[in-house]
Order: sequence, then C-alpha cells, then structure tokens
Amino acid sequence: MLPMRREDNLGLELHTLVSRLERAGDQILRDAHRISYRRFLVLAMVSELGASTQRALADHLAVSEPSVSRMVASLAESGLLDVVPDPAGGNRRRIALTEAGQALVAKAGIHLIERLTTLLRDNGVPFDTYLTHTRKLNAALDSTAARPTISDETL
Repeated sequence: MLPMRREDNLGLELHTLVSRLERAGDQILRDAHRISYRRFLVLAMVSELGASTQRALADHLAVSEPSVSRMVASLAESGLLDVVPDPAGGNRRRIALTEAGQALVAKAGIHLIERLTTLLRDNGVPFDTYLTHTRKLNAALDSTAARPTISDETL
C-alpha cells in the first residue's frame, strides 16, 4: 500500500484551508473590529438563532457548554450579549444580542464576507459553485450526525 500523498489527501487539504481561513478571519476581525474570530462566531450564531439557550448555542457551534458559558459571560461583560434566566425555569439562561452586539455582527459580518468573496474572486474560485458544494457537504454531514463516523456510503 502506498502512503497517502499530500496532493491526494482531501482531508488534510480541507483542514489546512479551514485553519488558514480561521487565522485570516481572526486577523481581519481583530484589526478592523477589535474582536477575535471565535468571539465573533458566538455572536454570529446568536444572531442566526435569535434568543436561545447556552445549550442550543453550544450544540450549533459544536463545542462544550462550559466553553460557551465562559465565552457568553465574557461577551455579556463586554456589553455584546444579554443573558437572563430562561422563562421556562431551571438553570437555563436565555442569550440574545444587545444593540451593540447586533451592530458589530452586521458591520464585521459584511466586512468578513466581502474579504472572503474577494479572496475567491481574485483566485478564480466561482463563489456560487463553492458555496453550493460547501452546503452539500454540510448537509451530508448533518444527515450522518447520528453515526459516529463517515461511512463509505456517504462519500
């Protein structure tokens, strides 16, 4: 059996691309908006979900609740999130963007999308095609979420 060559290793290429995009996004957001990419992702997901719980936020971000809890506390302290007891009771808390959080997500989100669109366009990558295929892969992974591994059937 021949060892996998980098040019044949889609998994490694995807991992490298995502890591580099996250680093680039982090630098863009820090330079222009004074927020890290990780913090921005939390705010963007709260924007997508609307008022939700920490558990729902953690599930959608695919991270642990304690991790989200720390990030939410920090963002609330910064005035970007409102955190209140869930009307349904229990230990749950409802999370929503403040006006400052909404403004930041809108402004930074547009900036980040513009930069990514320019990167694709300037490098001959058709945006609509890339987005369509990315969505297909995400949908395929969503449909296999109950299974612990990706099967040969999925691929």
